[in-house]
Amino acid sequence: MPHLLHLDSSADLATSRSRALTAAFAQAWTGRGAEFTVTHRDLHRDPLPHFATNEQHWPAADRLPGAQVPADQDALTAQIHSELLAADVLLVGAPLYNYTVPSTLKVWLDHVHIPGALAGEGSQPLAGRPAVVVSSRGATYDAGSPTEGWDHGVPVLQIILGASLAMDVHVVQTSATLADRLADLADLRERADAEFAAAREAAQDLARRL
Repeated sequence: MPHLLHLDSSADLATSRSRALTAAFAQAWTGRGAEFTVTHRDLHRDPLPHFATNEQHWPAADRLPGAQVPADQDALTAQIHSELLAADVLLVGAPLYNYTVPSTLKVWLDHVHIPGALAGEGSQPLAGRPAVVVSSRGATYDAGSPTEGWDHGVPVLQIILGASLAMDVHVVQTSATLADRLADLADLRERADAEFAAAREAAQDLARRL
């Protein structure tokens, strides 16, 4: 059965646009039929623990002698790997916080991105599998603007999921999400609404064809 791993990381449980877009994707996915299943992990409501030691960044066989790693954290890492490997499509809600991904999502990446741990050194078990990154950004980061290149959230996901794990990364993005809250961004409200509508349509389209 086609299976989706759906991750949310926004701390905004009421008005989050990344959550709204991932929900639209998930609804379109399950709307394809009962066989389209979902595992939802909410990284904000149920945050993962930070690594207790730097040795957890290595697979067990490559850890230094005497490394003390909590057994429950190793078991959790194995569970996270199993969830990812079982997914035909990965959906990641990734709002931009302080120009990068939320800390809760960063911890998930730490658990996932351990050299060789997913299925042995040199293998690429996730090669070609779709990963949909839903990026919401409070401001704008247009080419040629003073803030061009300040978005360090999407690039890190493209590096880890795409370049490292060889997944097929699709980015759905909406900007100026704070236009209705900050006076300095008020003139971007129409753009924000248009980008959100377009992002919702793009997310639903991807869910229906991946």
